[in-house]
Amino acid sequence: MYVFHDDGTLTESSNYDAAPPVPPAYGVWRTIRPNEFEARYEFYATSPSAPDAFKSGAGWIPSGRGVLTERIRLSDDGGSFTSTIQYQALDRAGKPAEGGGIAKGRGTKMRF
Repeated sequence: MYVFHDDGTLTESSNYDAAPPVPPAYGVWRTIRPNEFEARYEFYATSPSAPDAFKSGAGWIPSGRGVLTERIRLSDDGGSFTSTIQYQALDRAGKPAEGGGIAKGRGTKMRF
């Protein structure tokens, strides 16, 4: 789920309750042309603590971050979109890591 704020910021909920847990992403967006937008947002990736560490209350530790750059085309009626998303994985030092790529996306506006 995305929330595009009037001030040009955005929040993306990972909404994924699996392992590893992924926190929400935060970023910015801008208008490219009518019905076309660009968003850039980042999230922190996690990995499990050592098996024995879970016994003492340790959980998922930071393992890097992901950077998503997305070109979004809104439908004429504003009820749906298509997009191209580029993902770049970075390690804890901020250097490129395995796992990046490009994908297509689509979504619909939540309505009653």
